[in-house]
Amino acid sequence: MNAGFVEVADRVHVLREPLLRVNVTLVVGDDEALLVDTLSSAAQATDLAAAVRAVTDRPLTLVNTHHHYDHCFGNAVLAGDPPRPVYAHELAAAALRQEPERLRREAYDEVRTEHPALAAELADTPLLAPTHTVQTETALDLGGRRVLLRHPGRGHTEADLVVHVPDADVLIAGDLVEQSGPPAFEDSYPLRWPDAVADLLRLTTARTVVVPGHGDPVDVDFVRAQHAELAKLAWLIRAAHTGSAPPERVAAEAPFGARAALIAARRGYRELDGEA
Repeated sequence: MNAGFVEVADRVHVLREPLLRVNVTLVVGDDEALLVDTLSSAAQATDLAAAVRAVTDRPLTLVNTHHHYDHCFGNAVLAGDPPRPVYAHELAAAALRQEPERLRREAYDEVRTEHPALAAELADTPLLAPTHTVQTETALDLGGRRVLLRHPGRGHTEADLVVHVPDADVLIAGDLVEQSGPPAFEDSYPLRWPDAVADLLRLTTARTVVVPGHGDPVDVDFVRAQHAELAKLAWLIRAAHTGSAPPERVAAEAPFGARAALIAARRGYRELDGEA
């Protein structure tokens, strides 16, 4: 499936799943290890578990950065039996607990054309809802290493979490930051996304390694540049909506390309119309 984990800072390791370029981060403490995101299927999670054990045999705690399939459908395999703790924002946990079949169906529909083998795996993957929820902020002690789970506000979804490892100066941003392609706006809050990124930037220094949801780790300058583009997009959406312009007008002028910007504009219009 992959080439295994690569250490990007002291005892912080990143594995990139090659099909969708999803990043999984393993943070190792003296007593426990934290695994951030669990990939898309039981088969991927089984390979991921072997990669984890090649790095550490410490007990795992899991974190889902949000409830999209490529970040959490591997929970059941990696949590084990009886399950180890799985953390997520309270709304992400509720979605996985209350609507697993809707999430599975949406994931299947999304990948069946381009990735039919993965779609078949999704159909047979048992889903495990998070066992521990975060509303705004929760600190975990891995033994000699403290990590912070923080909800910076609505952005990529309504239920994003970032994971801060201050002693290693690493920030795991989930899909609030994207490197391998444009941000995904399908479930987003584009008018609020810039504020969420501004919040996570407050956790960084000039030397912070930022792990995006997909693609290569980036520096703070990359995140600032993406924040500026998100802020421009939000401004264009508000201005166009005020002027009663169609969302297509935003797409013609906005960052991230016409397709992504059109999805964002339609989401932003719904929010401004009180529908989201």
